Amino acid sequence: MIESNKVKKILYGGDYNPEQWPEETWEEDMRLFKLAHIDEVTLNVFSWAALQPDENTYDFSKLDKIMELARKNNLKVCLATSTAAHPAWMARKHPDILRTEYNGVKRKFGSRHNSCPNSPTYRKYSVALAEKIAERYKDYDNIVAWHISNEYGGFCYCDNCEKAFRKWLKEKYGTIDELNRAWNMSFWGHTLYDFEDVVVPDLRSEEFLWDGVIRTNFQGISLDYCRFNSDSMLECFRLEYDAVKKYTPDIPVTTNLMGVYKILDYQKWAKYMDFVSWDNYPAYDSVPEQASMAHDLMRGIKQGKPFALMEQTPSVSNWHIYCKLKRPGVMRLWSYQAMAHGADTLLFFQMRRSIGACEKYHGAVIDHVGTENTRVFRELTALGEELVKIGDKTLGARTKSKVAIVFDWDNWWAAEYSAGPSKLIDYYKEVFQYYKALNDSNISVDLVSVTDDYTDYKLVIAPLLYMCKDGFDEKIRQFVKNGGSFLTTYFSGYVEDHDLVVTGGYPGRLKDILGIWVEESDALPETESNSFVYKGKNYSAGILCDLLHLQGAEGLSFYENDFYEGMPVLTRNQFGKGTAYYVATHSEEAFYKKFLGDICEEIGIEAVAKTPEGVEGTMRENEKGSFLFLLNHKDGPASVVLEKDGIDLLTEKTYKAGDRITLEKTGVAIIFTEK
Repeated sequence: MIESNKVKKILYGGDYNPEQWPEETWEEDMRLFKLAHIDEVTLNVFSWAALQPDENTYDFSKLDKIMELARKNNLKVCLATSTAAHPAWMARKHPDILRTEYNGVKRKFGSRHNSCPNSPTYRKYSVALAEKIAERYKDYDNIVAWHISNEYGGFCYCDNCEKAFRKWLKEKYGTIDELNRAWNMSFWGHTLYDFEDVVVPDLRSEEFLWDGVIRTNFQGISLDYCRFNSDSMLECFRLEYDAVKKYTPDIPVTTNLMGVYKILDYQKWAKYMDFVSWDNYPAYDSVPEQASMAHDLMRGIKQGKPFALMEQTPSVSNWHIYCKLKRPGVMRLWSYQAMAHGADTLLFFQMRRSIGACEKYHGAVIDHVGTENTRVFRELTALGEELVKIGDKTLGARTKSKVAIVFDWDNWWAAEYSAGPSKLIDYYKEVFQYYKALNDSNISVDLVSVTDDYTDYKLVIAPLLYMCKDGFDEKIRQFVKNGGSFLTTYFSGYVEDHDLVVTGGYPGRLKDILGIWVEESDALPETESNSFVYKGKNYSAGILCDLLHLQGAEGLSFYENDFYEGMPVLTRNQFGKGTAYYVATHSEEAFYKKFLGDICEEIGIEAVAKTPEGVEGTMRENEKGSFLFLLNHKDGPASVVLEKDGIDLLTEKTYKAGDRITLEKTGVAIIFTEK
């Protein structure tokens, strides 16, 4: 959420690149923006080449005109620092700015995400540009936010990064002996004698391609390089953050994240962002719950605060393998889905469709035809009218959840770098199975980090918790002792923070809480499966099947096949005042929904609404009251019986508890119940 006294409603607009068009087009854009009720533009995202044509020259003449035009037309501005793509002269004169790929190939000028985050050249000029922009436009009262760079991501393995990695390691570990211990460098005789012996873990050293996937001989090295790479880009963000804050301390600062993005530790990044924003581009074959989970993750990394949807397409993306149109009503539905999960800002990429390069066929508010006479523009205008009607009612509203799912980037990296047991180990997919089961039941979920406070939750779920960090087991131990319910799964508790195995039997530090000991794990190929029965129904067991022994826990279900037939696959352990569950395998959607539904019912966690399959229900609350969002993802109409009195903010129709509301295909209702 962009917290500013300048913002009185949900901001509506997005990325605008007038520098790509002749000035006579700009006035027509202003007319069309007014028609669509657009009140915000994100400016200057990719203008570095125009703003700084050489080492010593800055030219803001065109940006000055654009900024004045926005102010004249009462448009709020999210002003970008334009540092996501460096100019050609910089690459030619200072080749240290160019990244090196994991195969050792030095990049040339081109594309984007192509600046080395540890290049002194990049840091010098990017910070200087950010500072000059902030100084120049600091008195514009319509700037509501700063947008640093754009979609940070990727890796670099150049000499700059290797030197910076050594420094990062020295600060983290202190001595070379401690580094050797943490990385277990006595293995294969890899002992390091000096920090100068450290090299980046790319295809020239520890990493290799196997079945199309990058693997590593030393997980500790590659894990630390992931941390270092994320930190390096975060440092670039923070340098620009400080540069703009120097002149505009009261304007909030963000950068656009990318949802469930593996490369950067967004939980760490969020600590240094004034508000979270992200770009939502579901693929043609995605399911609604994937976007819901990404929204909830973006809300969760900022401890539940509302976020900004910085980008979505009005109609079609340009990079998916099938760039399928959003069907009529879907843009509106997905916009409200973002709001339902915590968005207080709805923005698009892009405002006018460009005529060249890779994004010329990406959807836009203004299409190549250049008029308002398109289906997409009519839908955008209708949504804009509704947002004006809603006004400030939902701003700042929070989601109150009693279930938390632990999501941890270190664990994600470590689990998938593991040398075995299966190429099918997929941290995101495992977390998603648990999330989907709850979301489909309209049970609100927070995505939390290992450092968050769990006091207010009744159930904490940590799927595939391969890495149990120092202190996390004690946190869970106290949570369960005090009456909480905890659930974890196969391939959990194996290692500590450096990917060193915790000896004494799996699941390591969690054994006493769970009351089990895992002796072996059977990795099944995709073509094989085991099975088990739960509450009279048969379910599949695949990917990994833990062979475990009960050490105080109760077996709830047992394998049906193979030499470990009869061994427990689901367990429950009473621990203090609470309960700990273990799911020893990967199963199917119906199982997760049933099992988690039973746990939630037992501990008194209720759905925010009872809806038919395919209708999503979420709840947000603020000082004005509660907002029940009902979103129809079905292929036809659906109806919901309301449990409370309220008024639909979109139709202004009043309902009583027990009334039935009908949602057309892609239909949405926001039922407001006043406090």
